[in-house]
Amino acid sequence: MHKILKFLVFIIGLVSTNLNSQSNSICNKVEAVSKLVNTFHYNPKPLNDSLSVGIYNLFIESLDQKKRLFKQSDTAAFNSDAYKIDDYISKKKCGFLDKYTNTIQARISDSKTYLEGLKDANLDYTGKDSLYFNGGKVTRYFKDDNAVKRFWNKRVRYELIYRLLEHDSVLQNLKENFNTLEKQFRPEIIEKEICFLNEIENRNGGVKKMVEEAFLNAYLQYQDPNSSYFNPSDKSLFEQGVSNSQRSFGITTFKDDNGQIVIGTIASGSPAFKSGGFDVRDEIISLKSEVSELKTDCISNDDIIAFLNDETIDKIDFKIKKKSGAIKTIALTKEELKVEENTVNGYVIGGDKPLGYIKISSFYTDLETFDGLGLTNDVAKQLYLLQREGIEGLIIDLRSNGGGSMKEASELSGMFIDRGPVAITKDRLDGLYTVRDPNRGMAFYKPIVILVDHFSASASEFFAAAMQDYKRAIVIGSKTHGKATSQQIIPLGIDKDLGFCRLTIQQFFRVTGKSHQIEGVEPDVEMPDFYDDFETEERFYKYALENETVETTLPFKPLKLYNLETIKAKSTDRISKNSAFKEIKSINRNMLTNVINRKATVPLTLDGIYKDADNFKQVWLAYSNFNNSQKQYLDFKNTSSTKERLAYNQIEEELNRQLLQSLSKDLYIYEAVNVLQDILNQN
Repeated sequence: MHKILKFLVFIIGLVSTNLNSQSNSICNKVEAVSKLVNTFHYNPKPLNDSLSVGIYNLFIESLDQKKRLFKQSDTAAFNSDAYKIDDYISKKKCGFLDKYTNTIQARISDSKTYLEGLKDANLDYTGKDSLYFNGGKVTRYFKDDNAVKRFWNKRVRYELIYRLLEHDSVLQNLKENFNTLEKQFRPEIIEKEICFLNEIENRNGGVKKMVEEAFLNAYLQYQDPNSSYFNPSDKSLFEQGVSNSQRSFGITTFKDDNGQIVIGTIASGSPAFKSGGFDVRDEIISLKSEVSELKTDCISNDDIIAFLNDETIDKIDFKIKKKSGAIKTIALTKEELKVEENTVNGYVIGGDKPLGYIKISSFYTDLETFDGLGLTNDVAKQLYLLQREGIEGLIIDLRSNGGGSMKEASELSGMFIDRGPVAITKDRLDGLYTVRDPNRGMAFYKPIVILVDHFSASASEFFAAAMQDYKRAIVIGSKTHGKATSQQIIPLGIDKDLGFCRLTIQQFFRVTGKSHQIEGVEPDVEMPDFYDDFETEERFYKYALENETVETTLPFKPLKLYNLETIKAKSTDRISKNSAFKEIKSINRNMLTNVINRKATVPLTLDGIYKDADNFKQVWLAYSNFNNSQKQYLDFKNTSSTKERLAYNQIEEELNRQLLQSLSKDLYIYEAVNVLQDILNQN
């Protein structure tokens, strides 16, 4: 509705470079990345020993995150590179990466040999050994071969007992039949562990490609955690996440408990749906395009997703196994489909004064054209329909919204303010640019409440901060993620197989000159959250950019629609007295103590692991019971337009019914409604 200067930078824009390197070698990629960082990055770091050590540490950590491969002798040999990487880059020497590839392949081979040997070994379940948990942190690599063997021996025993508990949860039954069951399930557990190791070797491009891409990512993430390397499949998947449509077969997949790749969902109206041959949980045996075939034995679901979303593949023969055991081959061709996650729908909350509700999952846009229609256009349509229903206020839900297009965020801001600046951007040369809404008038004049949480990031923070500064909306929830930077996707060269850089090129600031970088947007009213203190925010990321401020004298006029302090006091009082919010705090503390920061010693016995599994189960049971026990707080309704559309689609109608039921039980939306009613009662 309101166009904000057409040359405004996208968070996920695409620019080209003049790099003409056609070689796909890792050295050419490293050289291209280095040039792009120094040319475009917001705050490029100099090529020196500090950079070398930083890249080295990120690189090593990414190769063996769970410390299940490398021995201390391996890392001792690797350490000679710690202060040389800057020299390798400047001298275009990349052969040093081969030793990492060779070492990983050797350790995988060793581990598979150890695992094979456990099939006939005598395993001890008497409690002589224990497992130690330290908040998910593994601080040391294996001391020697014996330490590696002990690890796999313990892991197989632990996983085997967990598998028995899945088979029969009655402890006495397991004790009586333990020897028979242990013998029955041991080969399955060992094969599953070997399969996980094979996944590393079977990934597209093998271990060598994994190592090379890990190095490129380490180079970029040393600059900041939001810069990264994309191969062509990564880029395609990323852009689909912030686009309103994509070419797709219309299925999602996941790896089940047996390690098989199975169908998770089938999109209504998609090629898979229209074929009539697919069912949820069908096992995928292989995928065959016109030029290649991917078999699913011991392969990661990430590789399946990459194959299905490869832009060069338009037709695939799906070889599937039905639940009946029948094998079928079905040929599908991609079609242009709407990305359901990036669809906006408006709902009415019934009451004396009806209210509107819009959930925004991402700030998606049309990537095919610069001036394409995306989120803002869709919100404008839904807002029109909601106003026809006579709404007196609006809730905009940005929870778990990871961001998207800055263009959409700025244009959406312009819908709700009457002309003026909405943000300031700063580039690598310290140049400041004011992002403005140049148009008079607003699309909606009534009160607004914005819901945010720890996973609201980037473009969603941009929008929430602008609405907060103008006092156009009350922001409630938990402190946001703390990402105030924008990125561009830049090709490494003319040949797209070289890959792409996602580079941080700007930082953005509020109209006050302050930034929410690493600090997040502080809500006007804070509510307890299940994920409080989980340390998921940007400030916990290595090499996150620091918070800055800029000097500004921008004229902007905050609105005076309500007495904020009175509204905050009432909401805070309600939250403090609400038993459900008290229970959320309790569950959060329990999860932090017994899951996230768990410290425990568990004997490797049936009794010990049964007790540990039961404790773990109780934590998640409390969470599940809380969600299932929530009463219906609100009366959610469809707009007249949605009712007409659903009348012709029974599947969508049922999904819609389930959604409305879920929304009506949402405690956070309920408090947002209370806040809106407080505002309306003030006026």
